Amino acid sequence: MGAYKQFLASDIIITPFEVSKGFSYKGNELTGSDVGIDRYLGTNITGTLFDPNTDPLTGVVSPQYQRLVYNSIKELYYSNYLSSSYGSPANTASLVPGNDVAGNALTGSADSSGRYFNYNQTTLTFEKYFPTGANDVIGVLSIPSRLYGNYILPNSFTWSGVSGSIYDDGEGNLIYSSSGEICGQIFYPQGLAVITSDSNPGADGYGVALYGSGVYGVGDSAIIDGFITGSNVTCSFSSSLTIYETQYQCTIRDNEYNFTLNPSSTSGSTSITSSIGTFYTPGQFLNSNITGSSFSPYITTIGLYDEYQNLLAVGKLSQPLPISPTTDTTILINIDR
Repeated sequence: MGAYKQFLASDIIITPFEVSKGFSYKGNELTGSDVGIDRYLGTNITGTLFDPNTDPLTGVVSPQYQRLVYNSIKELYYSNYLSSSYGSPANTASLVPGNDVAGNALTGSADSSGRYFNYNQTTLTFEKYFPTGANDVIGVLSIPSRLYGNYILPNSFTWSGVSGSIYDDGEGNLIYSSSGEICGQIFYPQGLAVITSDSNPGADGYGVALYGSGVYGVGDSAIIDGFITGSNVTCSFSSSLTIYETQYQCTIRDNEYNFTLNPSSTSGSTSITSSIGTFYTPGQFLNSNITGSSFSPYITTIGLYDEYQNLLAVGKLSQPLPISPTTDTTILINIDR
């Protein structure tokens, strides 16, 4: 038989599993070329005209207009929470087209309120606040996907600066350390952390009353600005990435590979020595030590080839393994990718 043996579909098993890795960056490290963590201020700039010459820019790695940052975050992650901090209830259509279950006609904006997908990170119900007043600000920290992989690992995110420290609660909320109250949300699969401000002190327990003017003597906008524009900012998190392990099951039957192709196993072989090593030319007769029934070749290396017999991978055993003449021999090769 030949030296090659083809795999069957049952010989190849692909198994996914998740791995995690922790990261921690401080100050200018966040915006380094090999990191690329950016921070943005989003501002609710009033007016219908968008003038790129006057609208302020934010961000270092990838500058964006503050108006666009604010509008994008509002539309994608908070559109259900603009009129209700627990999410606007969706109107359910009844059997009568155009009516809700109570028989009321659905017209205008009432027909579509509460029907947006806002990437909530849990099935639990939490209060989510988003500022809508003129010139209200939000803070956004954006982590590139090459760092967080599939998603940021819950309960691993911290964000510290001159304004204090923030961590995630594992359910998608950002918690302000000094008060223990919710101050924004984190969206694990998108690598985004959003700090929102509250212009109504005491309404939800994380506004000016707790870490705004009541504690620091400044408003929420100044607190958010400290997290965004401050130079002494630290960001730590763990990434989660799915990798795939491919297992190749190499089975040698008891009647297979019971010979050796080594030229030195034959008598009358001659050797040729050069600068790159010694080579043998096969002889005409097998040596007596391999002609008995007790002879069994040893396996030291297994090569994986494609259909064109190109060598793709080499697996080396820790020690030579004799091939059994009475039972099948199975060797497992695992490759992670």
